[in-house]
Amino acid sequence: MLVAGSSLIVSRSLPTLSRQDSLIVLVLLAFSAVGVIEAILDNQGISGIDKPLRFVFAIPALIWLIKYPPKVGFLWSGMATGGVLAASVALWQRVFENMERAQGYTHPIQFGNLSMLMGVLCLAGVGWAAAQPRYRSVWLVILLAGALGGVLGSLLSGSRGGWVGLPLVLWVFYRGYGRHLGMRLKVALLALLLAGAATVYAAPHLGVQSRVNEAVSDVHQYISGESRSTSVGARFEMWRGAIMLIAEKPLTGWGSQGYAEAMHALGENGVIDPYAAQFEHAHNEFIDAQAKRGLAGIVVLLALYLIPMRLFYQGFEAPIGQRAVAVAGVLLPVTYMDFGLTQAFLTHNSGIMMYAFLLAVLWGSYRHQQPLRVIQ
Repeated sequence: MLVAGSSLIVSRSLPTLSRQDSLIVLVLLAFSAVGVIEAILDNQGISGIDKPLRFVFAIPALIWLIKYPPKVGFLWSGMATGGVLAASVALWQRVFENMERAQGYTHPIQFGNLSMLMGVLCLAGVGWAAAQPRYRSVWLVILLAGALGGVLGSLLSGSRGGWVGLPLVLWVFYRGYGRHLGMRLKVALLALLLAGAATVYAAPHLGVQSRVNEAVSDVHQYISGESRSTSVGARFEMWRGAIMLIAEKPLTGWGSQGYAEAMHALGENGVIDPYAAQFEHAHNEFIDAQAKRGLAGIVVLLALYLIPMRLFYQGFEAPIGQRAVAVAGVLLPVTYMDFGLTQAFLTHNSGIMMYAFLLAVLWGSYRHQQPLRVIQ
């Protein structure tokens, strides 16, 4: 898509971009520009510039997909394939490789969160499947399998951060599809959800109960002062230290290298736990962005999430089949904001590539189906 989209730019065969298209492009450019400027000022070299530039690379793909949008069936079947494969890898690693936490080929947190993303996007596609005049049952089975697979991959990874924002995810589904559900069905779905959550919590092989209990224990140890270097406690310390740094340089930020040096100093001086001081990011996307890139960093991060969310949300009034892409488009930034509460997700290549290029794919598909309205 990158090469194909670049060919459109070189040959001047660009599609006509709407105001909404231009906003998506500007958001990607702005986020990339702030990251590149920080990398240059911080003397990070090519490796520092590489990650933010990937958002620019998504723009030719976006342009290509606006001109040649993907077929919706391919979109949803791809999501379902991702969910099923995530579960397959997770099961293999837990059952046959005896891993404590499934991690794919990245890290348990990244793998688990991206698995959850695939799962909820497949659930968004159920609305489209239900509206199909042909093969409705087949599509429902495919997408529900993808949804279950994505959720299972997340559970087997033990990545708790992906579970924190589930109430907000459920709210998005309710806003998108709630009007089509009768009261009895709503009650039945709520009961099914609660029963499923209880079953997942009680199943020992999934490890959810132990991970939840571990988090509760970590919080107790932190509050009592017994330990500040547990998984949760270290995050509290990182956030506390990063917020101190933000207070010192709220406008300009410290840069990545300056942040690491300042946090190390806080650890050496006993201001925060030395274990927490060794990490290169704050394990919170929002705190990390402002601590390193100042006011501009947090503004472009919020724009990267909120502007696409606002644009996709306009499609919640579309016919249910088209609305499915809009629901998926809203869920993409919502889940990333959830993931970003306990992990600087966009400091990882997997987090960057999934967000930037999924945004391009979903926007290209959505724009093709739904006539764009003036932003209100």
